[in-house]
Amino acid sequence: MLCLRSQTQDAWLERACSHTAEILVDHAHCERKAATQALTMLARFPDKPELVAPMIALAREELEHFELVMTALPRYGGVMEAQVNSGYQTELHAAVRKEMPGKLIDLLLVAGLIEARSCERFKLLSEHHPDADLRAFFRSLLESEARHHATFVRLAEGFADRDSVRQRLGELADHERAVLERMPPLPRIHT
Repeated sequence: MLCLRSQTQDAWLERACSHTAEILVDHAHCERKAATQALTMLARFPDKPELVAPMIALAREELEHFELVMTALPRYGGVMEAQVNSGYQTELHAAVRKEMPGKLIDLLLVAGLIEARSCERFKLLSEHHPDADLRAFFRSLLESEARHHATFVRLAEGFADRDSVRQRLGELADHERAVLERMPPLPRIHT
């Protein structure tokens, strides 16, 4: 269960399928940011040894995905380039509590929600993209995103009781829904 409070609209899917190169460029950026975020968690919370193995594994897998996307880009007319920030992650992080342990829990849950939204959208692309090779590629990515979502939620539950973590996840999922409603209609994974 992905814990999302909204479903992606058909307009996003149409935009994504008609802008394949842009979606791949965006996803390359997402994979790079996810790897960086995993390593940043280790730097920010060196006193949390329970984060070490999962964050190293996640960073490694995200970098492998980055490499896969970078390899696929030229086949679909894409070129890696800088991107204007959509604001999605920034707005999600605005809801993160400032004090510990809430801050750590929220950071993990926000990361989980980002992975959940990616999973949901890769599922749509794996079922509806016109290119069969890309459908298979997106299917392989969605399985990883679902696993990453579960990892982040499980880690958060290690820092507070399950009920309070689930309640906070619901609050952050409501926030994520509101953030998406304000996003411009760009061909991005998280807009």
